[in-house]
Amino acid sequence: MIRYKGYTGVFEVYAEEGIIFGRVVGLRDVITFQGETVAEARKAFEDSVDDYLEFCAERGEPPEKPYSGHFVVRIAPEMHRHAAQAAEASHQSLNIYVQKALEASLIRHGLVAEQTAAAEVTPPANPRKPGSKAGRAKTTGD
Repeated sequence: MIRYKGYTGVFEVYAEEGIIFGRVVGLRDVITFQGETVAEARKAFEDSVDDYLEFCAERGEPPEKPYSGHFVVRIAPEMHRHAAQAAEASHQSLNIYVQKALEASLIRHGLVAEQTAAAEVTPPANPRKPGSKAGRAKTTGD
């Protein structure tokens, strides 16, 4: 994987053709690049990202961001309950509890360094769901 301006590229080597072909991941838009050497492929990746950002600017459209920081996880209700109870017992929001568990797994698998793990998510200013009558009590540690 290679990174540039917040975008991540992955590539494959096609030895018989002598080409390194890659694409930017995490977007609905399609951005590809290629080169005959790693240096050429990296430069093509950076040029493709720059071209994409310039194209978006010319059209007056915001470029798609690779990841928003939000995603939906579908788990069994029992696991949801256990996670919520564990988060509450450790005086954390469920979001922070899950984020820390995910970070620990990524560190364990060598995908991120401990010192570069994501900063904690700031909880929303008004955590109450629309239409609900009860708000969430403030806790320390979130």
